[in-house]
Order: sequence, then C-alpha cells, then structure tokens
Amino acid sequence: MNLNQIINMVLRILLRRGVNWGVNKGIDLAAGKGKAPAQMTEAERQEAQNARELAKRARKAARLTRRL
Repeated sequence: MNLNQIINMVLRILLRRGVNWGVNKGIDLAAGKGKAPAQMTEAERQEAQNARELAKRARKAARLTRRL
C-alpha cells in the first residue's frame, strides 16, 4: 500500500462517520425530540412514540442503503 491509498482509506472512514452522524441527527430532529413526556397530552405521547418507531425504521433503511 502506498501513501495515497492509506490517505484515501482514512478519508473514506472519516467521511462515512460524518455522513452517519448527519443522517442520525437529521432523523432525530425530524422525529421531534422536544417535550418531556410529563408535559405531553396522551395524543402527543402516542404521536411521539410513532415518530420514534418511524425514525428507527428510517435509520435501518439508511443503514441498508449505505451497505449497497
């Protein structure tokens, strides 16, 4: 392995971590992590639960597409 290949490998690793971090932050933001459960109505609590499940599925889908 020459120096160019090593640099490219390290850059790919860092870029992959950065993209993963960004995708996870965006999904969390879209899921609406905001209020504490004590301040929510029952409907808001149910909606937050659905958003967390949807975010979990979106994270899994993003992971699968990154593998391809």
